[in-house]
Amino acid sequence: MTIKRTYEEINAKIKSGKAVIVTAEEIIPILEKEGIEKATERIDVVTTGTFGPMCSSGAILNFGHSDPPIRMQKVWLNDVEAYAGLGAVDVYLGATQLSERQGMEYGGAHVIEDLISGKKIKLKAISQGTNCYPRREIGTYITKKSINQAILFNPRNGYQNYNVAVNTSKNKIYTYMGILLPDLGNASYSTSGQLSPLLNDPEFTTIGIGTRIFLGGAQGYIVWEGTQFYPQVIKDKSGKSIHKGGTLAVIGDLKEMSTDYIRAVTFKRYGVTLVVGIGIPIPILNSEIMKSVSVKDEDVWTEIIDYSFPHLKRPSLGKVNYKQLREGNITIQGKDVPVSPLSSYAKAREIAQKLKEEIIKGKFLLQRPIQKFPQKSKFKPLLEIH
Repeated sequence: MTIKRTYEEINAKIKSGKAVIVTAEEIIPILEKEGIEKATERIDVVTTGTFGPMCSSGAILNFGHSDPPIRMQKVWLNDVEAYAGLGAVDVYLGATQLSERQGMEYGGAHVIEDLISGKKIKLKAISQGTNCYPRREIGTYITKKSINQAILFNPRNGYQNYNVAVNTSKNKIYTYMGILLPDLGNASYSTSGQLSPLLNDPEFTTIGIGTRIFLGGAQGYIVWEGTQFYPQVIKDKSGKSIHKGGTLAVIGDLKEMSTDYIRAVTFKRYGVTLVVGIGIPIPILNSEIMKSVSVKDEDVWTEIIDYSFPHLKRPSLGKVNYKQLREGNITIQGKDVPVSPLSSYAKAREIAQKLKEEIIKGKFLLQRPIQKFPQKSKFKPLLEIH
């Protein structure tokens, strides 16, 4: 029997309290017991989650007008410069922008976290002045309650499947994958495996522009493909497949978010980034989608990449699955290497569970994408033209 559902049918069941919702972790034993067809008949939605560093993040803020008004041309928030080329009192604050006073100890991500937590943020702005905006400088404090809008807008989040990072050189190196010890002293990774949203819908069947998501503790949306969107499937002779390269651009109301799911972090001698919690519901429209969400950690492979090479194309040292990674040790070139995650599986599980509960309560309805992502994309390097 071929089972087909629509978004409208699933939402009607959610509203009536009859929808059956499980997490991407909970679906695994259900499928092992019931099989694809029976599970498809019974389950309406599978929820996913991820919680990890997502550098390409930031916030659009509108401060409101002072009296007399100012057209802000340079803006600092707690000594972190924000981009003011949007309008008189609109700025974009990048998560990785560093404090001019504290350097790598504080940055845009910390300002975002401080805003969410309700702290006062020092605002400084300067301008050349105009007839309609005569003021030339202002210094004051803002909070999330005092400003008009605080919109989290992240151009590249939810990376589908990231590399495992290692270092074969004789020196310790400091990277966005954390500190990598010399001579394969450790390995780090940053994906939630079987809970990860884009590994449960690797072909972007249900995830696209307009999809409603859990974002930072609030409801948000996918607004476009993420920057560097380059989905691909890499297959080797042994039959292993690696899905990688998908990314999401997401948006949501920062004022509604929680520091439980949005946190600033500092990487030693690298800089600052924002840890973002994202959960995406996968509607079980048919058995093919159910097959996709049946993915287990041992089915999800990724590459081990040597970050000691300074060039864009770094050498691969083999493949590993997430079951092996989560066991805490992997073997590389005959050496036992300890592994640690930058992402939190426990928080990913919490996000998937929270999203499940919100749907069960009827507080979160599914949104059909208004447009699918492109099937093909190019990943272009920056050319140095002289």
